[in-house]
Amino acid sequence: MNARILAINILSRVRATDAYLNVVLDTVLSESPPKDPRDAALVTELTYGATRRQMALDYAITRFADRKLDALEDKVLAALRVGAYQLFHTRVPARAAVAETVQALKDVGLGRAAGFTNAILRKLSELPSPPLPAQTDPVEYLSVRESHPRWLVERWIRQFGRERAEAMLVANNLPPAVVVRANTSKITRDALLAQLKDVGVDARATESSPVGIILPSVGRVEDLYGYAEGLWQVQDEAAQLVGVYGAIPESARVLDACAAPGGKACHQAETHDVVAVDLHANKLRKIDAEAQRLGLSGRLKAYAHDAAEPFPESWGEFHAVVVDAPCSGLGTLRRHPELRYRRKEEDVARLATLQRRILENCQEAVPPGGLLVYAVCTPEPQEGQDQVDMFLRSHPEWTAEPPVLPGLKLPLAQAWLRTLPGPEGYDGFFAARLRKLY
Repeated sequence: MNARILAINILSRVRATDAYLNVVLDTVLSESPPKDPRDAALVTELTYGATRRQMALDYAITRFADRKLDALEDKVLAALRVGAYQLFHTRVPARAAVAETVQALKDVGLGRAAGFTNAILRKLSELPSPPLPAQTDPVEYLSVRESHPRWLVERWIRQFGRERAEAMLVANNLPPAVVVRANTSKITRDALLAQLKDVGVDARATESSPVGIILPSVGRVEDLYGYAEGLWQVQDEAAQLVGVYGAIPESARVLDACAAPGGKACHQAETHDVVAVDLHANKLRKIDAEAQRLGLSGRLKAYAHDAAEPFPESWGEFHAVVVDAPCSGLGTLRRHPELRYRRKEEDVARLATLQRRILENCQEAVPPGGLLVYAVCTPEPQEGQDQVDMFLRSHPEWTAEPPVLPGLKLPLAQAWLRTLPGPEGYDGFFAARLRKLY
């Protein structure tokens, strides 16, 4: 199958099943790997690009469609978005973008929609630039231009100001760098950087994380040097910083209460005995497989359990608990672009209630003198700073205790770790390091 057929199939499956784009993309590329690696890269660009720019593409398509887009068949709408994305955001010649997309639609069995699709794409190809709303309504203009729902644009402008909010929206539409964390139980970052350069990989160190490495744009990371040997794990720099900021003493036994997909649990297991817990038993297989690949199985045990319910006494005592709580995920929209269209504003408050339940339960598992690291992958204060402030007000036995890390400069806001999407290249994260006094 060619790249456009695969892209249409992937986007239509994501729309029909509410699946995650990265999961469907990986599955399809493993089931039907293109003969030319460049086609795999094109499929990735078309699917991610069309999803990141979906609202702007739909705004353009709607100008020429004689029916509502929601009424279109999944593959027809996917073809229109793939075609429009090529016209507005790639160097593919307009004639080729239209003809090859229409042919791909025929090849997936929807030749009856070829004329309709061809007519719209040809009209779009004649436009000098993507159409946008008038700037007299700056929120609507930004919402369509950067393809984020209006409620989110309004919320971020209110919370972060117009300039920073716009930088966050723009950053969410840029492909993230491939960042990995050196497995320090096997190798130092400097030694891994040297070995990667020896095999011709143009890698460089991350600026804030002392264990991070930025890799060049590659195909399958599984084919890169060091993956099979367990020398590194893919993890965004902001997520790495949560483990660094936690600064949990090496002698501590750690409970990771919401562990999937396992990056933070494996990070802790490089230097600690870890019990990793997740509500969904099917996600534990990924954690176990990663721990085995990294050579950490002896230090990491994974169990299915609800973090909002008391933990079994048979697990023993923990000196530190990591709560990477379920959250809106609004700090990871560049990696999961489909999430921006699925989240509703009321989800933030609903998830904040769940986070509070989990936090209340997990603090019970921490002995006096122990640590709790609370983290969420969202810039929303309601899920981050406000959540922790409320917890500390109702629990005088707890205090905020930021780490002492000589030589490291972390992105801190007061006592908290906070990263925002933007030109710095981070995902959006919040973390608090709390100490139980008595």
